[in-house]
Amino acid sequence: MKTIHIVIIVVVSVAILIGLVIGFGMKGMNYGGNVGVIEIENVITSSKYIVRDLKNFEEDPTIKAVLIRVDSPGGGVAASQEIYQQVKKIKEQKKVVVSMGAVAASGGYYVSLPADIIVANPGTITGSIGVIMEFPVVKDLLDKIGIEFEVVKSKEHKDIGSPFRKMSTSEKELLHDVVIDVYDQFVKATAAARDLPEDSVLKYADGRILTGRQALEIGLIDTLGSFEDAVVITGELAGIKRPVLVYPPRRMSFIDFFVEPVERMLTPRLSFLWR
Repeated sequence: MKTIHIVIIVVVSVAILIGLVIGFGMKGMNYGGNVGVIEIENVITSSKYIVRDLKNFEEDPTIKAVLIRVDSPGGGVAASQEIYQQVKKIKEQKKVVVSMGAVAASGGYYVSLPADIIVANPGTITGSIGVIMEFPVVKDLLDKIGIEFEVVKSKEHKDIGSPFRKMSTSEKELLHDVVIDVYDQFVKATAAARDLPEDSVLKYADGRILTGRQALEIGLIDTLGSFEDAVVITGELAGIKRPVLVYPPRRMSFIDFFVEPVERMLTPRLSFLWR
């Protein structure tokens, strides 16, 4: 019994110690000044955790500036726009710098727009300003195996995008209008954030990708540099001589372990996504 009690005490003590370390990690230990680091990686399917972490950094008085590391080909329109809005909001109170990794294209570029300074490597893949909507069609396959679907709908467009039939010309035109509207929002956001005429943005807003060096030449980013360079730039912007990087704790519940891969497969159909 004594051995069991000792083990329990040790486990509890370690847990408390880890909690304290995590607590200090979130709030930081003020060696000059803290920089909150947000990592936006892979396909953007959800904004929930990123927005929450941005809000926490916004409200934390020990965080003097925010550095966002973007390594993403883009993702869902709504998720990208929610992150964009939160970055825009935090910029009103604290300096924000974006460091682009290997890829920061389409939605990955969109979420970067509100930053005070955007830093990219010369070989970073960025740009891809555009919108895409995709629907799988399995009608021919179902016909081969003899499966049919009967649909009862309130109006003609209620099952638009159904994988069980091919899309009509009028439906394609309707969805094209939706895509163009979101595309127009992307172009306007880029022009406003980068202080560029819309005509200048439109020259390159045809879905094409650009290297970091090409993006710099046309004004889509501010400077070339690595993540370490971005840390220095963030410190200089915020008047911090010795930036201490603070990362939010990883959130991964037992359920998330199984749900997250499914979320990635079910990427929203309307997307800012580089292909």
